[in-house]
Amino acid sequence: MKKRYWWVIFTYVLMQFSSIVGIPLLEMTGQYDRYTGNTKLQMLVGHWGIISFAVALLIIVLLVKNDPDFPRHEKASPGKTLMWMVLGVFLAYTAQIVAATIEMNLLGIEPGSDNTKALVEIAELTPWFIIVTSIIAPILEEIVFRKILFGALYKRFNFFIAAIISSLIFAAVHGEFSHLLIYTAMGLVFAFLYAHTKRIIVPIAAHVMMNTIVVLINIVFKDDLERIMREAENMQFIFGGF
Repeated sequence: MKKRYWWVIFTYVLMQFSSIVGIPLLEMTGQYDRYTGNTKLQMLVGHWGIISFAVALLIIVLLVKNDPDFPRHEKASPGKTLMWMVLGVFLAYTAQIVAATIEMNLLGIEPGSDNTKALVEIAELTPWFIIVTSIIAPILEEIVFRKILFGALYKRFNFFIAAIISSLIFAAVHGEFSHLLIYTAMGLVFAFLYAHTKRIIVPIAAHVMMNTIVVLINIVFKDDLERIMREAENMQFIFGGF
């Protein structure tokens, strides 16, 4: 693995643990004294997340900006690249649905993500945090887990071994081991997109679009969806009575 790749991984890991120091530093500024309890913690986490992810993105992009994707391999044409970006979103959601169905029906795991719920709550308090969940985090994850980790493994092993190992690590990093299958399934899709098109921008774009849709559903259109669900329940009641 290239030396600068190790620096990328070091930067990513440092970012993940930087809140241990960063959050107390933000709290010392006194700007959060008007908040209490969980609200204060979520504000601190959100603001430090914005800072740490933005700095990490800048450093990592500078480290890999001149690095080619799959050198000496033919890359997808611009048209196919765009096609796979869009198709990748549907593939990722399909993989997620299949994995969730297996978790519920075969493994007895309850649906719903505590990680997503926590991130949504933070984003509702600190709207700028939406940029982290929708854009910055997917870019960082695809560079680290697909371009670097999967790319390094793919040079030594076949696609399936490289994709499974990198996807399992990708899943483990999210910390929701009860939903390991869902995160692994999505990782496999993103690895396929990268290997098939030879362009890291493809899984990045698909990942960004997927996360953005989740944010829109859970935050921007939350009230509209709740209203639609209530109306649907009322319609069921009316038709049932009829």
